[in-house]
Amino acid sequence: MASVTSERAAAGNAYGDRRSSRKAHRRPASRPGPAPRPRAVDVALAIVGLGFGATLAVGLTSETWAGLRAPGGVAMFLGNMTGLAGTYLALVMVLLVSRVPIVERVLGQDGLLRWHRKLSVWPISLIVAHAVLLTYAYAEATRTGFMHQIGSFISSYSGMLIAIIGFGVMVVISVLSIHSIRRRLRRETWWALHLGMYLAFALAFLHEVALGPSFVGHPLTEAVWSAAWAATAGVVLVYRFGLPIARTLRYDLRVAEVRHEVDGVTSIICKGRHLDRLAISGGQFFEWRFLAPGMWWQAHPYSLSARPRPPYLRLTVKAVGDHSLAVTSLAPGTRVAVEGPYGAFTAHARRRHKAVFIAGGIGVTAARSLLEDLPKRSEPVVLWRVSRYEDAALAGEVQDLVTQLRGKLHVLAGPRDEFPLQKLVKLVPDIRQRDVFVSGSEGFVESVMEVLSYQGVPREAIHHEAYAL
Repeated sequence: MASVTSERAAAGNAYGDRRSSRKAHRRPASRPGPAPRPRAVDVALAIVGLGFGATLAVGLTSETWAGLRAPGGVAMFLGNMTGLAGTYLALVMVLLVSRVPIVERVLGQDGLLRWHRKLSVWPISLIVAHAVLLTYAYAEATRTGFMHQIGSFISSYSGMLIAIIGFGVMVVISVLSIHSIRRRLRRETWWALHLGMYLAFALAFLHEVALGPSFVGHPLTEAVWSAAWAATAGVVLVYRFGLPIARTLRYDLRVAEVRHEVDGVTSIICKGRHLDRLAISGGQFFEWRFLAPGMWWQAHPYSLSARPRPPYLRLTVKAVGDHSLAVTSLAPGTRVAVEGPYGAFTAHARRRHKAVFIAGGIGVTAARSLLEDLPKRSEPVVLWRVSRYEDAALAGEVQDLVTQLRGKLHVLAGPRDEFPLQKLVKLVPDIRQRDVFVSGSEGFVESVMEVLSYQGVPREAIHHEAYAL
C-alpha cells in the first residue's frame, strides 16, 4: 500500500495537482516533435500522379484495334480502364489512412481524413462502372442477356465469385460510410466494419491479376502491379500495426493514477520507460488502447493534456460515452498500448508571433499542452467556452501557463445564447493578425470555423484537428 501511495504522489507531483507547486509545469519534458516537411507531401503527390498515369498506360497498351471492333469491345475496354483506375485509387485511399509519419505531420489526421473522404466516391464509382461495363461487354460478346451473364459469371468463370464477394463488401461499407448513416453507428462498430474493406481489396487484387486483360499473358505488368499492392500492404502493416506494437513494448506504459478533476472529467496518468526519447509536440494525440477486460480490443483518440514529464504521460477525459466512462474506472497497473503520436495541431503550424486559442469544453486539453511549446512573451489569448465554471477542468494549469507567457485567459461559462461565438472572437480585437487554434467537439469546431471565416480571418491562419478513423 505504501508503494502505491508513493507512486500516486509522484505522478501527482509530476503534473502539478492541487497539492503541488506551480513549478511542476516548468519541469523538463520529452524531446520536441520533428517539424513537418511540406516538400515530402509534394513528392508523395508526384509519385501518386505518376503511378496513376502508369496504371492507365497499362490499360491502353494492352488494347488492340481488333478487340475494340469486336462485339462488346468498347465496353470491355472501358470496363478494364475503370477497374484499373478504381483499384489504384483504392490503394491511394488506404495509403491516406496508413498514417505515414512524414505525410501525417504535414496534413494531420484532419487533412488526411478530408482527402480520404473526398477521394472515396471515385474508387467505388469506378469499380461499379467496371462491373456493369464488363457484364454488358460479355453479354454482347456471347449474345445473352445482362442478368443471364451475371449467372454465368458465378457458375462458369473461375475466380469470379471472389470478385463478386469483394464487390459486395465494398458496396455495403460504402453505403454505411454515408454521413447520415455513419453518424448513427458506434465508433467501435464502424471500426470493425471498416476492416472488411481490407478483405475486399485483397479479393479485388486476386480477381484482377487472374482475369484482367492487362495482366493475363503480361507477366511483367502482373509483377509490377503485385509489387505495388505488396508495398501498400507493407506500409499499412508497418505504420498501423508494427510501429504501434514496437512503441507499446518500448515504452511499457501502465496506469499510475486515475485522478478526479471536476464532475465528469478524469485525468489518467501513465508511467512508462524511455519517455525521454519520445518525440512529441504539444497538441498531439495518441490512439489509446487500455488492456483491461472489455476495453483491450478498441482504441480511442485522446490528446495529451500536458507535455510528457518522463516517466509520466497524462491524458484528461470527459465521460461522454461508454469508453470514456470506462476509462475513469481503470485500475492502477493496467497496461496501455498506444498508437501515435499524431496530429498537426502543434506550434509548428504557427505562421505569426501571436496566437489565440478557442476551446470548447474538454477540447482545452490540446490547447493546454500546446501552450507549453509557445515561445516566451508570445501573449496568447485563450477563449474557453464551458457550460459552468465548475466544468473548467485544469483551469489552474491553463492560467499559470498563460500568465507565464504574458497572455490572457477568458473562461466563458453559461448558456450558449449568453455567449454566442461571435462574442468570443470580439474579445480579441487583433484576431485577424493572430494564428487561431480551435479545439473541441466536431460541431463546435465547425461553428467556430464559420464565424472566423465571416470575421475575415485568413483560412491559412486557422488550425484545428479532427480525431477519427
